[in-house]
Amino acid sequence: MSGYWTGILTILAINIIMAYAIFLPVATGQLNLGGAGFQALGAYTAAYLSANYGLTVWTTIPASILVGGAVGVAIALPLLRTKGVYLVLATFALAEVIGGAILNTEALGGAMGMSVPDYVDYPVPMWSALIVTLLCFYLMTTRFGLAMRAAHDDDVVTDLLGVSVRGVRVSAFAIGAALAGLAGALYAHSYSFVESQSFNATLSIYVLLYVLLGGTQTPLGPLVGAVFFTLLPEVLRSVLPEFKGWIAAAFGESGSISPPDESWRFVILGVLTVLMMMFRPEGLITRTMVARVHSRFARRRRLVREVTA
Repeated sequence: MSGYWTGILTILAINIIMAYAIFLPVATGQLNLGGAGFQALGAYTAAYLSANYGLTVWTTIPASILVGGAVGVAIALPLLRTKGVYLVLATFALAEVIGGAILNTEALGGAMGMSVPDYVDYPVPMWSALIVTLLCFYLMTTRFGLAMRAAHDDDVVTDLLGVSVRGVRVSAFAIGAALAGLAGALYAHSYSFVESQSFNATLSIYVLLYVLLGGTQTPLGPLVGAVFFTLLPEVLRSVLPEFKGWIAAAFGESGSISPPDESWRFVILGVLTVLMMMFRPEGLITRTMVARVHSRFARRRRLVREVTA
């Protein structure tokens, strides 16, 4: 496989893990715009342990998960007292604080970043993304997943029924932070270098968009959103030059045609995002859509059993 496709598969796997890291708190009704901060924690934990102590990925990756989860619990306890836009601003500020702290810590390389000696190839992130996906699908079928959906739909009624809404939200936030730490560790070992500028506000916004546009009602939504919006810019990279040539030929222009500017890919991505928010505010995948598909398969299985009987 070419280096281009291994790079695409690696970043796709990391984006899927990050999408589920944000999906879990969102599934409880808490918007988290601090995903980049927790990914930076995981990446620098793995980089520091690998570069300074020579530890392998089998040690640095679990350590990054533990650090992300521990910081997630410590932060969630005071942070989740806020709601709505205040929680969004608080998580965004948290990510900026983490990035600024890393940037000004000489032991972590400061603005120069850090090299990561131990390297993993693309199958490791891909298998990790598969395991995280299956784990989140299973988690949403458990009593804890039911409590998460209940806290999202009506936290007052959920609390009256005896469910600790605060405990559910803190747990979901901590698990999401641990997954973000895993994504950061995989990023560090896949690209053999980390710098704080890579974990900026744009990353947090993109990952949150993966979840919101893919759908927050089912665990299938983040998977679809991450795959679609990770691969779309790469598809546009090859499609846009052909489209520009077709437009030029339609207007009778000839000769050499310069390729479209790189920024046009993101313009089209932004337009598609706005259109989706207008016409599909609940995301690409909704609970009703999944239930309809399940009912169709159930009817088909019933018909097959009747025919064979």
